Amino acid sequence: MNVLTEKRTVEERNVISVLETYDITTGQRSVLCELDELIEAPNWLKDGKTLVFNGHGLIYTYDMETGVRKQVNTGFCNQCNNDHVISPAQDAVAVSHHTAEDGQSRVYVIPFATGVPELITPIAPSYLHGWSPDGTTLAYCAERNGEYDIYSIPVHGGEETRLTDAPGLDDGCEYSPCGKYIWFNSVRSGLMQLWRMEKDGSNQTRMTFEEDSNCWFGHVSPDGNKVVYIAYKKGDVNPGDHPANKNVEIRMMPAEGGPSETLVKLFGGQGTINVNSWSPDSTKFAFVSYKLKNS
Repeated sequence: MNVLTEKRTVEERNVISVLETYDITTGQRSVLCELDELIEAPNWLKDGKTLVFNGHGLIYTYDMETGVRKQVNTGFCNQCNNDHVISPAQDAVAVSHHTAEDGQSRVYVIPFATGVPELITPIAPSYLHGWSPDGTTLAYCAERNGEYDIYSIPVHGGEETRLTDAPGLDDGCEYSPCGKYIWFNSVRSGLMQLWRMEKDGSNQTRMTFEEDSNCWFGHVSPDGNKVVYIAYKKGDVNPGDHPANKNVEIRMMPAEGGPSETLVKLFGGQGTINVNSWSPDSTKFAFVSYKLKNS
């Protein structure tokens, strides 16, 4: 999400989107397709062959075997950004939708069977990022009283719980597969870095120490062993921003902490890997790189 522009419609950019995968066992980077339009943030479904991404404010599935793209029925949620998450049961998608009345992002859960959105966070702006493995709770970044923090809420709505309270932006919250931890990124150290906390907000622990980079969106592999994230060069962006059209890196680190390695260098940023895109067998992840048109 882009915290610098709270009230907006979905973003459009003059780019070609390249949907790709990376195999961590072979180091192979593979192009699935190039699209003459903006798409963002692939999720990888448990069937192993289907990706889910957003484009034009809508949500789509993409069959990796046939190359067929289909629009998901999201009802009136037609201004969805790149913060979508699939339920653990694979029977619903939760989205951040910019509502018509004020253009601000709110979280909705949409069953695949009905396409009827259920409002989860009446207070805005709220930007979804995580769904607990037991299916009961959503985690999201939200601005309340001028501060952006991590919150959790029951999956069908109710009272939200504030999990972080450090000054500055906390964002990108995502549950570990075991359900014990929530990973997030925070500017509290000066640069944007990855952190991990217990699901109740306790024991907030810094996990990356990249003094040359701002690190965003830690995604834990399904086997719980690895974390991939996107890194912007220090000085290229403000620590609290993750814009589009930048030279960035996708890096990987052990989930228990330790040195990272750069896997992919690409032109991208916003939209590249905002949500967890690991394959079910933890051997690959999907991402989007971009090419500027007329350049």
